[in-house]
Amino acid sequence: MNKTSLIVAAIASIALISATVIIGNAYKYKFKSNNNINVTGNALKDFNADLVKWRATFSRNNFDLKSASDQLKQDQNVVRNFLISQGIKTSEIVFEAVNITKDIQYGTDANGNSINHFNGYILSQDVTIQSTDLDKIEKASREISNLISQGIELNSSNPNYYYSKLEDLKLELIAQASENAKQRAENIATKAGSNLGKLKKADLGIFQITGKNDNEDYSYGGSFNTTSRQKTAQITVKTSFGTN
Repeated sequence: MNKTSLIVAAIASIALISATVIIGNAYKYKFKSNNNINVTGNALKDFNADLVKWRATFSRNNFDLKSASDQLKQDQNVVRNFLISQGIKTSEIVFEAVNITKDIQYGTDANGNSINHFNGYILSQDVTIQSTDLDKIEKASREISNLISQGIELNSSNPNYYYSKLEDLKLELIAQASENAKQRAENIATKAGSNLGKLKKADLGIFQITGKNDNEDYSYGGSFNTTSRQKTAQITVKTSFGTN
């Protein structure tokens, strides 16, 4: 074998060894990079609302705008007195601006021409009550229909329930879900004969609030129940841990 052949053979051997080392390291890196534990932690808590909002609407219909306005003012006083008689504070009662519309009936005559008939003005007003005394507002919402017997055209909605410390609750559940994820990952690592490494990634799931013991579907964007006084909050945390 001449000198040139020896040099070529030596270079080829070095290249082969280098390639083997590179491939080995690449495989080792791939193995390490895929040797993760991916788990989802979960936390939920039942809680009670501490704030209630309730709205009712009353209205008047009259051909004369001033007469309708005067009647609505009288109705407002009756509604206010009723709410106060139920123990509701004046500071908890807000009367919204009066809404005025024309009651017009549209149709066609015998020749097919468009016609309209003016039936008077409709004046309506919303009253909103917000309070931390949930029992008091619930009682008033059930009894306000008694005003109908006094000639008041009234439409009352169901109370809506909220929680004033929602952000604190959310932070509490995030911590619990994160701890739950870590415990699950540690259990998997132990069973596999490994040690849990550092947290590599964590993604927060959707915060859900549903009625307690209600069969509500979770929403992709997050549920926020306001119709139930007793609620359940839930959140998930998706995590990825390395192993040693």
